[in-house]
Amino acid sequence: MNTYRKTIARRIGQPRVGRLLVPGMRRLLVFVLWLAFILLLTLFVGLNAGQLLPALAEDTSDDPLQAGLHKEGLGQSPQAAGTAAGESWMLALVNAENPLPNNHAPRLRSLANGLPFDERAIDQLEGMLAAARAEGLSPLVCSAYRSIDTQRELFDNKVARLRASGMDGAQADAQARREVAYPGTSEHNLGLAADIVSLSYQSLDVAQASTPEFQWLLRHCAEYGFILRYPKDKMGITGVIYEPWHFRYVGVEAATEITEQNLCLEEYLAN
Repeated sequence: MNTYRKTIARRIGQPRVGRLLVPGMRRLLVFVLWLAFILLLTLFVGLNAGQLLPALAEDTSDDPLQAGLHKEGLGQSPQAAGTAAGESWMLALVNAENPLPNNHAPRLRSLANGLPFDERAIDQLEGMLAAARAEGLSPLVCSAYRSIDTQRELFDNKVARLRASGMDGAQADAQARREVAYPGTSEHNLGLAADIVSLSYQSLDVAQASTPEFQWLLRHCAEYGFILRYPKDKMGITGVIYEPWHFRYVGVEAATEITEQNLCLEEYLAN
């Protein structure tokens, strides 16, 4: 009996191991919960950032022209810079001083005759052609979007023909630049320009200006957001010969102002 009581007494007097571990386990549990919370918070922020960054990337890289020309400050004027971002593509200036980036690749759709045009403006082009046809005219788009590689072939061929006519290399190159845009500086590479001729007269020369189709387009193109890009009296500014077949989409508002004020695109963007 005495031995049993002594044993019980020793057990009662000794602290239990579990009681000593309880405070430590609580601290460990709090630490684990806090760590889990931090991990969940990090994961949540990462997922939201993952959704946000692609959206921002789409805004800036969806159009290579925006990521190329405007990123470098090319083709922008105070007026273009002040234009809403959603409309700046309409007023992109492409010329010898403002070449397109080599990776420019607009999203295209095909006209009824298979020629590609920027999908953002093709409905306006088709609407303009349909309106002209409704009045008994026969406009024909003979050229629209051209890749920079295709433009290079056209330019090189022009230089070769000029050299064959007797010009030296420098003369042929200079003359070719006045008649055929250097690769990357043509609005056809942009995807917003179309050469429109009369079905009954398809030559790309000044006589095109005498056709009923050209006369109608000159009067009505601004209603559909187009301008005659290279007028006769603006050659000193555009650096391009008179082309009464080359029409460029700039949007209805800009086209109306350019037409009413007798401006070319360079002048409009400089104002």
